[in-house]
Amino acid sequence: MSVVPYNTPACDILSLAPDGLFISNGPGDPNDVPEVIETAKELIAKLPIFGVCLGHQILSLAYGAKTYKLKFGHRGGNHPVKNLLTGKIEITSQNHSYAVDLESLKKTPLTATHINLLDNTVEGLECIRDKAFGVQYHPESAPGPQDSAYLFDRFITLIKEGKRHA
Repeated sequence: MSVVPYNTPACDILSLAPDGLFISNGPGDPNDVPEVIETAKELIAKLPIFGVCLGHQILSLAYGAKTYKLKFGHRGGNHPVKNLLTGKIEITSQNHSYAVDLESLKKTPLTATHINLLDNTVEGLECIRDKAFGVQYHPESAPGPQDSAYLFDRFITLIKEGKRHA
């Protein structure tokens, strides 16, 4: 595993021969890091990608979706999120002030996969074609306690599938 700074160019990341790209969480407005958005854009379809929180927002922006500032933000545990693919409800931990604009996904290859049951904001999305997905909440915090652990398994599966096709 390699960890690189936010401003690492896509070519430098690819030179490390990674199996996948995990775009982590971080503070603030995702539009304040255009270099990360550009890097993500360049790596789409080249590597399986999993984005969490800010990483989810960056992935959305890399595909051409839009984000907006929430009036109050989502903070703390016990936020109910519905997995639109399975119908199951996950209890999540959240800490963010921005969300992905659902309407803007229509102009992208992204599909919403999770929705916040408190305010109907986008909590997850995917692009099956490019093996890319993200969630707005923090699956590593596991307030459920294991509700969202499957997301990491999914990422590993995408990586293994990529290796078989390489």
